Amino acid sequence: MAGHDIIVIGGSAGAIEAMKQVCQGLPEHFPAAVFLVIHISPTSHSVLPDLLRRVGHIPARHPKDSEPIKPGTIYVAPPDMHLLLQPGHVILRRGPHENRTRPAIDALFRSAAVAYRSRVIGVVLSGLLDDGSAGLIAIKSCGGLAVIQEPEDATWPEMPRNALAHDHVDYKVKAADMPALLRRLVAEAPGPMPPIPNHLILEASIAAQEAPLVPEHLQVGRPSRLSCPQCGGVLNEVSEPGSTRFRCQIGHAFTAEALLAAQDDELERALESARRMHRERVVLFRRMQEKSEAQALTHAAARWRAGADESEQAARVIEDALRNLRKATPAPANG
Repeated sequence: MAGHDIIVIGGSAGAIEAMKQVCQGLPEHFPAAVFLVIHISPTSHSVLPDLLRRVGHIPARHPKDSEPIKPGTIYVAPPDMHLLLQPGHVILRRGPHENRTRPAIDALFRSAAVAYRSRVIGVVLSGLLDDGSAGLIAIKSCGGLAVIQEPEDATWPEMPRNALAHDHVDYKVKAADMPALLRRLVAEAPGPMPPIPNHLILEASIAAQEAPLVPEHLQVGRPSRLSCPQCGGVLNEVSEPGSTRFRCQIGHAFTAEALLAAQDDELERALESARRMHRERVVLFRRMQEKSEAQALTHAAARWRAGADESEQAARVIEDALRNLRKATPAPANG
Protein backbone atom coordinates (compact mmCIF):
# COMPACT_ATOMS: atom_id res chain seq x y z
CA MET A 1 0.00 0.00 0.00
CA ALA A 2 1.16 3.54 -0.72
CA GLY A 3 2.39 5.59 2.23
CA HIS A 4 1.36 9.12 3.14
CA ASP A 5 2.25 10.21 -0.39
CA ILE A 6 -0.15 13.16 -0.78
CA ILE A 7 0.82 16.34 1.08
CA VAL A 8 -1.44 19.39 0.85
CA ILE A 9 -0.19 22.68 2.25
CA GLY A 10 -2.02 25.96 2.76
CA GLY A 11 -0.99 29.39 3.94
CA SER A 12 -1.57 33.09 3.60
CA ALA A 13 0.34 36.06 5.02
CA GLY A 14 3.85 34.99 6.04
CA ALA A 15 3.53 31.52 4.50
CA ILE A 16 6.01 32.00 1.67
CA GLU A 17 8.97 32.25 4.04
CA ALA A 18 7.77 29.18 5.90
CA MET A 19 7.31 27.27 2.65
CA LYS A 20 10.85 28.15 1.58
CA GLN A 21 12.14 26.47 4.73
CA VAL A 22 10.04 23.41 4.00
CA CYS A 23 11.41 23.19 0.45
CA GLN A 24 14.99 23.57 1.59
CA GLY A 25 14.67 20.47 3.75
CA LEU A 26 12.87 18.13 1.33
CA PRO A 27 15.27 15.79 -0.48
CA GLU A 28 15.57 15.15 -4.18
CA HIS A 29 13.35 12.22 -5.26
CA PHE A 30 10.97 12.92 -2.36
CA PRO A 31 8.46 10.01 -2.48
CA ALA A 32 5.35 12.15 -2.17
CA ALA A 33 3.55 14.78 -4.23
CA VAL A 34 3.10 18.21 -2.64
CA PHE A 35 0.20 20.54 -3.45
CA LEU A 36 0.33 24.16 -2.33
CA VAL A 37 -2.23 26.95 -2.00
CA ILE A 38 -1.00 30.34 -0.81
CA HIS A 39 -3.44 33.23 -1.04
CA ILE A 40 -2.43 35.72 -3.71
CA SER A 41 -4.20 38.42 -5.68
CA PRO A 42 -6.27 36.97 -8.55
CA THR A 43 -4.68 39.46 -10.97
CA SER A 44 -1.08 38.90 -9.91
CA HIS A 45 1.62 37.07 -11.86
CA SER A 46 2.75 34.27 -9.58
CA VAL A 47 6.50 33.60 -9.43
CA LEU A 48 6.15 31.26 -6.47
CA PRO A 49 7.15 28.09 -8.39
CA ASP A 50 10.37 29.80 -9.55
CA LEU A 51 11.12 30.90 -6.00
CA LEU A 52 10.59 27.43 -4.57
CA ARG A 53 12.70 25.81 -7.29
CA ARG A 54 15.59 28.12 -6.48
CA VAL A 55 15.61 27.32 -2.77
CA GLY A 56 14.70 23.62 -2.90
CA HIS A 57 15.75 20.32 -4.42
CA ILE A 58 12.53 19.18 -6.10
CA PRO A 59 10.67 20.74 -9.06
CA ALA A 60 7.81 23.17 -8.48
CA ARG A 61 5.34 24.39 -11.08
CA HIS A 62 1.82 25.53 -11.84
CA PRO A 63 0.11 22.36 -13.09
CA LYS A 64 -2.07 22.05 -16.16
CA ASP A 65 -5.65 20.91 -15.87
CA SER A 66 -5.89 17.09 -15.74
CA GLU A 67 -2.11 16.75 -15.33
CA PRO A 68 -1.09 13.34 -13.88
CA ILE A 69 0.26 13.39 -10.34
CA LYS A 70 3.92 12.48 -9.95
CA PRO A 71 5.80 12.09 -6.65
CA GLY A 72 8.70 14.42 -5.99
CA THR A 73 6.86 17.42 -7.44
CA ILE A 74 5.38 20.56 -5.89
CA TYR A 75 2.16 21.64 -7.60
CA VAL A 76 1.40 25.32 -6.90
CA ALA A 77 -2.11 26.72 -7.34
CA PRO A 78 -2.15 29.44 -10.03
CA PRO A 79 -3.88 32.78 -9.38
CA ASP A 80 -7.69 32.75 -9.41
CA MET A 81 -7.97 28.97 -9.89
CA HIS A 82 -8.86 26.27 -7.39
CA LEU A 83 -6.25 23.53 -7.29
CA LEU A 84 -8.12 20.27 -6.70
CA LEU A 85 -7.25 16.58 -6.63
CA GLN A 86 -8.95 13.62 -8.20
CA PRO A 87 -7.55 10.08 -8.24
CA GLY A 88 -4.38 10.16 -10.29
CA HIS A 89 -4.48 13.76 -11.51
CA VAL A 90 -5.01 17.43 -10.62
CA ILE A 91 -7.76 19.65 -11.91
CA LEU A 92 -7.99 23.44 -12.09
CA ARG A 93 -11.37 25.11 -11.76
CA ARG A 94 -12.78 28.63 -11.41
CA GLY A 95 -15.36 27.37 -8.95
CA PRO A 96 -17.09 29.45 -6.25
CA HIS A 97 -14.91 31.38 -3.84
CA GLU A 98 -14.37 29.86 -0.41
CA ASN A 99 -13.57 32.20 2.46
CA ARG A 100 -13.52 35.03 -0.11
CA THR A 101 -10.59 33.46 -2.00
CA ARG A 102 -9.77 31.46 -5.09
CA PRO A 103 -7.63 29.37 -4.91
CA ALA A 104 -8.93 28.20 -1.54
CA ILE A 105 -7.07 26.09 0.99
CA ASP A 106 -10.16 24.26 2.23
CA ALA A 107 -11.19 23.32 -1.32
CA LEU A 108 -7.79 21.69 -1.95
CA PHE A 109 -7.74 19.91 1.40
CA ARG A 110 -11.30 18.62 1.00
CA SER A 111 -10.67 17.29 -2.51
CA ALA A 112 -7.52 15.52 -1.31
CA ALA A 113 -9.41 13.93 1.58
CA VAL A 114 -12.10 12.61 -0.75
CA ALA A 115 -9.65 11.34 -3.38
CA TYR A 116 -6.93 9.86 -1.15
CA ARG A 117 -8.35 9.58 2.36
CA SER A 118 -5.78 8.27 4.88
CA ARG A 119 -2.85 8.78 2.47
CA VAL A 120 -3.16 12.57 2.95
CA ILE A 121 -1.12 14.87 5.17
CA GLY A 122 -2.60 18.36 5.56
CA VAL A 123 -0.36 21.25 6.61
CA VAL A 124 -1.44 24.74 7.69
CA LEU A 125 1.19 27.48 7.68
CA SER A 126 1.21 31.15 8.70
CA GLY A 127 -1.83 33.25 7.82
CA LEU A 128 -4.79 35.32 8.92
CA LEU A 129 -8.29 34.21 9.97
CA ASP A 130 -9.05 30.46 9.99
CA ASP A 131 -8.58 29.17 6.45
CA GLY A 132 -7.49 25.54 6.46
CA SER A 133 -9.23 24.59 9.69
CA ALA A 134 -12.26 23.08 7.94
CA GLY A 135 -9.95 21.39 5.45
CA LEU A 136 -7.96 19.72 8.22
CA ILE A 137 -11.21 18.50 9.77
CA ALA A 138 -12.12 16.95 6.41
CA ILE A 139 -8.71 15.28 6.15
CA LYS A 140 -8.98 13.88 9.68
CA SER A 141 -12.52 12.59 9.07
CA CYS A 142 -11.17 10.61 6.09
CA GLY A 143 -8.27 9.10 8.05
CA GLY A 144 -5.45 11.51 7.16
CA LEU A 145 -3.01 13.46 9.30
CA ALA A 146 -3.10 17.15 10.34
CA VAL A 147 0.05 19.24 10.82
CA ILE A 148 0.39 22.93 11.64
CA GLN A 149 3.23 25.39 11.90
CA GLU A 150 3.93 26.21 15.54
CA PRO A 151 1.89 29.42 16.05
CA GLU A 152 4.75 31.15 17.88
CA ASP A 153 6.95 30.40 14.86
CA ALA A 154 4.47 31.87 12.35
CA THR A 155 4.66 35.47 11.15
CA TRP A 156 0.86 35.57 11.39
CA PRO A 157 -0.25 32.88 13.87
CA GLU A 158 -4.03 33.06 13.41
CA MET A 159 -4.43 30.25 10.87
CA PRO A 160 -2.41 27.63 12.75
CA ARG A 161 -3.79 28.83 16.09
CA ASN A 162 -7.38 28.50 14.88
CA ALA A 163 -6.65 25.04 13.49
CA LEU A 164 -5.20 24.04 16.86
CA ALA A 165 -8.32 25.33 18.63
CA HIS A 166 -10.47 22.84 16.68
CA ASP A 167 -8.59 19.98 18.37
CA HIS A 168 -7.92 18.05 15.14
CA VAL A 169 -4.15 18.56 14.97
CA ASP A 170 -1.70 15.65 15.15
CA TYR A 171 1.58 17.61 15.01
CA LYS A 172 2.72 21.21 15.48
CA VAL A 173 6.31 22.08 14.55
CA LYS A 174 8.42 25.02 13.52
CA ALA A 175 8.81 25.54 9.79
CA ALA A 176 12.49 24.61 9.99
CA ASP A 177 11.58 21.26 11.60
CA MET A 178 8.71 20.43 9.26
CA PRO A 179 10.79 18.73 6.51
CA ALA A 180 12.11 16.13 8.98
CA LEU A 181 8.58 15.45 10.22
CA LEU A 182 7.22 15.11 6.68
CA ARG A 183 10.03 12.75 5.68
CA ARG A 184 9.16 10.54 8.63
CA LEU A 185 5.41 10.61 8.05
CA VAL A 186 5.73 9.89 4.34
CA ALA A 187 7.65 6.70 5.17
CA GLU A 188 4.90 5.45 7.49
CA ALA A 189 1.99 3.34 6.28
CA PRO A 190 -1.36 5.13 6.35
CA GLY A 191 -4.08 4.11 8.74
CA PRO A 192 -7.50 2.64 7.96
CA MET A 193 -9.61 4.23 5.24
CA PRO A 194 -12.94 5.19 6.84
CA PRO A 195 -16.05 5.89 4.74
CA ILE A 196 -16.08 9.35 3.18
CA PRO A 197 -18.83 11.59 4.62
CA ASN A 198 -21.43 12.32 1.94
CA HIS A 199 -21.29 16.08 2.48
CA LEU A 200 -17.55 16.10 1.71
CA ILE A 201 -18.15 14.31 -1.59
CA LEU A 202 -20.82 16.86 -2.48
CA GLU A 203 -18.69 19.85 -1.45
CA ALA A 204 -15.72 18.54 -3.42
CA SER A 205 -17.92 18.23 -6.50
CA ILE A 206 -19.18 21.80 -6.02
CA ALA A 207 -15.62 23.17 -6.04
CA ALA A 208 -14.89 21.07 -9.15
CA GLN A 209 -18.10 22.41 -10.76
CA GLU A 210 -19.35 18.88 -11.20
CA ALA A 211 -22.22 18.87 -8.71
CA PRO A 212 -25.54 17.72 -10.19
CA LEU A 213 -28.91 18.98 -8.99
CA VAL A 214 -29.19 17.47 -5.54
CA PRO A 215 -32.41 16.49 -3.74
CA GLU A 216 -33.26 18.85 -0.91
CA HIS A 217 -32.68 16.20 1.78
CA LEU A 218 -29.07 15.81 0.56
CA GLN A 219 -28.21 19.50 0.51
CA VAL A 220 -25.12 20.55 2.46
CA GLY A 221 -26.21 21.86 5.86
CA ARG A 222 -29.47 23.46 6.90
CA PRO A 223 -30.83 26.88 5.86
CA SER A 224 -29.87 29.68 8.21
CA ARG A 225 -31.27 33.19 8.52
CA LEU A 226 -28.12 34.60 6.96
CA SER A 227 -27.52 35.71 3.39
CA CYS A 228 -24.42 35.17 1.28
CA PRO A 229 -22.35 38.39 1.08
CA GLN A 230 -21.26 37.50 -2.45
CA CYS A 231 -24.53 36.57 -4.17
CA GLY A 232 -27.32 37.37 -1.68
CA GLY A 233 -28.61 33.79 -1.53
CA VAL A 234 -29.53 31.92 1.63
CA LEU A 235 -26.59 30.45 3.51
CA ASN A 236 -26.82 26.90 4.78
CA GLU A 237 -25.19 26.23 8.13
CA VAL A 238 -22.83 23.24 8.08
CA SER A 239 -22.07 21.91 11.55
CA GLU A 240 -19.16 19.54 12.21
CA PRO A 241 -17.50 18.53 15.47
CA GLY A 242 -15.66 21.65 16.59
CA SER A 243 -16.58 23.68 13.51
CA THR A 244 -19.45 25.67 12.01
CA ARG A 245 -19.35 26.76 8.37
CA PHE A 246 -21.72 28.33 5.90
CA ARG A 247 -22.36 27.61 2.20
CA CYS A 248 -24.91 29.01 -0.26
CA GLN A 249 -26.59 27.20 -3.15
CA ILE A 250 -24.17 28.79 -5.63
CA GLY A 251 -21.32 27.25 -3.68
CA HIS A 252 -19.73 30.26 -1.95
CA ALA A 253 -18.41 28.99 1.37
CA PHE A 254 -17.35 30.70 4.58
CA THR A 255 -16.07 29.83 8.00
CA ALA A 256 -17.61 31.94 10.75
CA GLU A 257 -14.50 34.17 10.80
CA ALA A 258 -14.54 34.62 7.03
CA LEU A 259 -18.27 35.35 7.01
CA LEU A 260 -17.78 38.04 9.67
CA ALA A 261 -14.98 39.59 7.60
CA ALA A 262 -17.17 39.55 4.47
CA GLN A 263 -20.04 41.17 6.38
CA ASP A 264 -17.62 43.83 7.63
CA ASP A 265 -16.62 44.55 4.03
CA GLU A 266 -20.25 44.92 2.97
CA LEU A 267 -21.02 47.13 5.96
CA GLU A 268 -18.00 49.33 5.24
CA ARG A 269 -19.11 49.79 1.62
CA ALA A 270 -22.64 50.70 2.74
CA LEU A 271 -21.38 53.17 5.35
CA GLU A 272 -18.93 54.73 2.91
CA SER A 273 -21.75 55.22 0.39
CA ALA A 274 -23.96 56.81 3.06
CA ARG A 275 -21.11 59.08 4.22
CA ARG A 276 -20.47 60.28 0.67
CA MET A 277 -24.16 60.94 0.07
CA HIS A 278 -24.48 63.01 3.25
CA ARG A 279 -21.39 65.07 2.32
CA GLU A 280 -22.90 65.74 -1.10
CA ARG A 281 -26.18 66.76 0.56
CA VAL A 282 -24.26 69.24 2.72
CA VAL A 283 -22.84 70.82 -0.45
CA LEU A 284 -26.31 71.03 -2.02
CA PHE A 285 -27.96 72.41 1.13
CA ARG A 286 -25.27 75.09 1.62
CA ARG A 287 -25.53 76.18 -1.99
CA MET A 288 -29.30 76.52 -1.76
CA GLN A 289 -28.95 78.33 1.59
CA GLU A 290 -26.62 80.90 -0.01
CA LYS A 291 -29.01 81.47 -2.91
CA SER A 292 -31.95 81.89 -0.56
CA GLU A 293 -30.05 84.37 1.60
CA ALA A 294 -29.03 86.34 -1.49
CA GLN A 295 -32.71 86.66 -2.40
CA ALA A 296 -33.72 87.52 1.18
CA LEU A 297 -35.80 84.33 1.47
CA THR A 298 -35.38 83.99 5.21
CA HIS A 299 -37.59 80.95 5.84
CA ALA A 300 -36.16 79.02 2.89
CA ALA A 301 -32.60 79.85 3.98
CA ALA A 302 -33.35 78.57 7.51
CA ARG A 303 -34.77 75.32 6.09
CA TRP A 304 -31.69 74.74 3.90
CA ARG A 305 -29.39 75.59 6.81
CA ALA A 306 -31.13 73.05 9.08
CA GLY A 307 -30.83 70.37 6.40
CA ALA A 308 -27.12 71.07 5.98
CA ASP A 309 -26.55 70.88 9.74
CA GLU A 310 -28.42 67.56 9.97
CA SER A 311 -26.45 66.00 7.11
CA GLU A 312 -23.20 67.32 8.59
CA GLN A 313 -24.01 65.63 11.88
CA ALA A 314 -25.06 62.40 10.16
CA ALA A 315 -21.81 62.33 8.17
CA ARG A 316 -19.77 62.72 11.37
CA VAL A 317 -21.65 59.84 13.05
CA ILE A 318 -21.04 57.60 10.04
CA GLU A 319 -17.35 58.55 9.92
CA ASP A 320 -17.00 57.58 13.59
CA ALA A 321 -18.69 54.24 12.85
CA LEU A 322 -16.34 53.66 9.92
CA ARG A 323 -13.26 54.33 12.05
CA ASN A 324 -14.47 51.88 14.71
CA LEU A 325 -15.31 49.24 12.10
CA ARG A 326 -11.91 49.49 10.45
CA LYS A 327 -10.15 49.07 13.78
CA ALA A 328 -12.03 45.80 14.37
CA THR A 329 -12.04 44.39 10.82
CA PRO A 330 -9.62 41.50 10.09
CA ALA A 331 -7.20 41.99 7.20
CA PRO A 332 -8.20 40.58 3.80
CA ALA A 333 -7.58 36.88 3.22
CA ASN A 334 -5.17 37.61 0.40
CA GLY A 335 -2.73 39.15 2.84
